[in-house]
Amino acid sequence: CLIGVHRHEQDGKQSVRVNLDLTVEDQVDGIGDKLANVVSYEDIVLNLRALADAGHISLVETLAERIADLCLVDPRVQLARVRVEKLDVFADAASVGVEIERKNPKA
Repeated sequence: CLIGVHRHEQDGKQSVRVNLDLTVEDQVDGIGDKLANVVSYEDIVLNLRALADAGHISLVETLAERIADLCLVDPRVQLARVRVEKLDVFADAASVGVEIERKNPKA
């Protein structure tokens, strides 16, 4: 995505790794092996891709907050732990980034 505060980071996309760990409310009647009864990771990934393509973001912290907000839209998600890493920043480091944890105020 287009991310970074430095001038050279505003001209081209960078590789970013996102890791999500979601605490989800259990279904009272079970999941019944039905996609409709669980949080759809496909929907989250599609929304995350749209967010990444929506324009330049200066900070990985901002991207992490926006991703957490996307995840917490689903009321079944009680807690979102989001890790965002920029992969190509320093030659001597595999990645740099941030991990945040946000609770759903509706939960």
